[in-house]
Amino acid sequence: MRRGSRIALLAVVAIVAANGWWASERAERVEPANATSGLATGAHDVPDLPPEVRSTLESIARHGPFPHDRDGTVFQNRERLLPERPRGYYREYTVATPGSRDRGARRIVTGGDPPEVFYYTDDHYRSFRPIEGSAP
Repeated sequence: MRRGSRIALLAVVAIVAANGWWASERAERVEPANATSGLATGAHDVPDLPPEVRSTLESIARHGPFPHDRDGTVFQNRERLLPERPRGYYREYTVATPGSRDRGARRIVTGGDPPEVFYYTDDHYRSFRPIEGSAP
């Protein structure tokens, strides 16, 4: 990972930690028509995220270790809720769900190599929220 992108990823982790984000009651759907412009302007605000998001972001920044075999695999964006990009652009990572016996429904999806955008879903890809501070 290039030094600049590692610093950007650590900045996202710092933002998440500094804001002390907690569990959210409602996820905003990122519409394909405006998702890119919203990220570029920083217009999306993510007021609440569960504390487990921080540890997942830290694992991504360190390149692991990851608790699940599927972490880091290609996310295919079949739902087409994220901006269209070439296959392999998006990767998915599990966000731990306390009390769940399986992976649960919470994920972080990153875009780019190294990651340049970060999205959070708590409903198994039915909606996504950009993680604030991840826009280029």
